[in-house]
Amino acid sequence: MLQINELTISHRKDLRTIIENFSLVLNDGDKAVIIGEEGDGKSTLMKWIYDPASIEEYAEAAGIRTLGKERLGYLPQELPELEEKKTLCEFFSEDESFWNQTPKDLASMAGDFGVKTDFFYKDQTLGSLSGGEKVKAQLMKLLLREPTVLLLDEPSNDIDIATLELLERLINDWKQIVLYISHDETLIEHTANMVVHLEQIRRKTKSRYTVAKMPYRSYVKERLHNFERQEQQAISDRKEKKLRDEKYRRIRQSVEHALSDVSRQAPGTAKNLKDKMHTVKSMGKRFEREDENMTEMPEQEEAIFFRLGDENSRIPSGKTVIEYSLKELWTPGSSEEPRLLAKDIFLRIRGAEKICIVGANGAGKTTLLRKIADELLKRTDIRAEYMPQNYPELLNLKMTPVEYLDRSGEKEERTKIRTYLGSLKYTADEMERPISELSGGQKAKVLLLKMSMSGANVLILDEPTRNFSPLSGPVIRKMIGEFPGAVISISHDRKYIEEVCDKVYRLTPAGLLEN
Repeated sequence: MLQINELTISHRKDLRTIIENFSLVLNDGDKAVIIGEEGDGKSTLMKWIYDPASIEEYAEAAGIRTLGKERLGYLPQELPELEEKKTLCEFFSEDESFWNQTPKDLASMAGDFGVKTDFFYKDQTLGSLSGGEKVKAQLMKLLLREPTVLLLDEPSNDIDIATLELLERLINDWKQIVLYISHDETLIEHTANMVVHLEQIRRKTKSRYTVAKMPYRSYVKERLHNFERQEQQAISDRKEKKLRDEKYRRIRQSVEHALSDVSRQAPGTAKNLKDKMHTVKSMGKRFEREDENMTEMPEQEEAIFFRLGDENSRIPSGKTVIEYSLKELWTPGSSEEPRLLAKDIFLRIRGAEKICIVGANGAGKTTLLRKIADELLKRTDIRAEYMPQNYPELLNLKMTPVEYLDRSGEKEERTKIRTYLGSLKYTADEMERPISELSGGQKAKVLLLKMSMSGANVLILDEPTRNFSPLSGPVIRKMIGEFPGAVISISHDRKYIEEVCDKVYRLTPAGLLEN
């Protein structure tokens, strides 16, 4: 059993409480997903559960963690920088549990994860691996330690669909405790039997959490139903209060008017009226007490929404956006031995097509997309914008979101930028923080807003939904789906592929093949 009691976590810098009086009990068989918007404390909570000391640099925490005999296995959202420099051989062999495995055990695990057995012994650095390959390496090392509790922070980021399905089987087959964070709605729907929802309401001034022992879709449906029911009851209560208050106001005014007109020669009448006023005032106090228990209007952390593009972003249906040919695709220049990834690549896009490139981890999707972006960004007959998987490729992490988005330096533009950021649920404080201090989702919002303000008619997107909560996911998909221009993207998000993309191409060693 894993138990947390009365946990409160506050940021040291702005003293904002991100988790308050949080309690949770997990038992064998529980597969709990933590959901919430970016910046709501999901990763901080996960880190504290694994090691309370790990958040002391930026947060204060008070609470009780009870582990019993549980052994925690933790997959961080990002691979630490020191680990990136290690070779795969060093990464695995430094752990005693690796040497306790037989060649048969390692071969079986390699097969499950879709890698060759020599993966464990390669001289390739972790930093040179694709995002999905890094996740695979960390997951395998974690499982070799035989934990009883899996703490997984975004395990679904960057892994291909085959590995996503493996991850689903891993979670579903796990007999003990799994607590994970994910933005992949399909993964959550297929695995979670418990939902932990963190929220920041009242413009991020109040923390709230919900623990629901039910599948994700049931939770979303019940939550919506409860909000609608509470809203209807609150509206009804306010209508009744308005009618009651109006009736009360007329009675009180009538008594006050009668009292002001009563003659001193009618003391009996005056006494009766004073008694009546006393009764009226008592009625008013009773109404005030009743109002304290009146159904409140429901509060929830709204999903973001803004438009990508406008009529000026529309592309004529017959226009060729790109006709791209590449004889050979090689791994990008690095200290590693170059590898041929694919050959005879050809891609043609016309009009406002929305295409997605899929493929196995390490197939070269991001490398190919960068090459396509390089060509499109130079063009003058279209206006292209690129959103990389690794946001610091474009973002200046030392700048604030307002500084980064401001192109003119004029007061009017900065006011407009702050208004847009406010609609994306940024607080005034977050607008003035360095981008380096923002969450992955908040950084993604900056890039999406840059695209929206640029007037682009071609978007090049590498994993556009990867850092948005499952509650914001439908909004992001709708936003991209309704974009009037062309979209070239990479994604492993099965709902994104199904709902947004007109065509799907698989990158193989033999080139791009339409699914």
